[in-house]
Amino acid sequence: QVQLVESGGGLVQPGGSLRLSCDGPARTFSTYTMAWSRQAPGKEREFVARITWNGRKLDYAYADFVKGRFTIYRDNAKNTAYLQMNSLKPEDTAVYYCAADLSALYSSQMSDYEYWGRGTQVTVSS
Repeated sequence: QVQLVESGGGLVQPGGSLRLSCDGPARTFSTYTMAWSRQAPGKEREFVARITWNGRKLDYAYADFVKGRFTIYRDNAKNTAYLQMNSLKPEDTAVYYCAADLSALYSSQMSDYEYWGRGTQVTVSS
């Protein structure tokens, strides 16, 4: 069973930054596509970002609403994926989930991801 554990959420003022971490499977971590999604109260879960190794290089994708503000990256030696969030806005308030899959590759469809963490709350408020 693959377990994912998120951390790093919290309360931050508008314009501030947070870094989320996702501890992934110790074995073959580098082979997983890692993604972040979020769910705000009363809204559906939505794709935020993903990172995958396509055999030649790392490939990235971002939702339009986070481009230029959020950065996804990974440290395979630590079996950890990260989401650096800058210039946070109140509308970024949500529970953020880490997801992983061996076959998702370039997918931004969260239904394609098999493994999920329990989420970490991010609240952006003054």
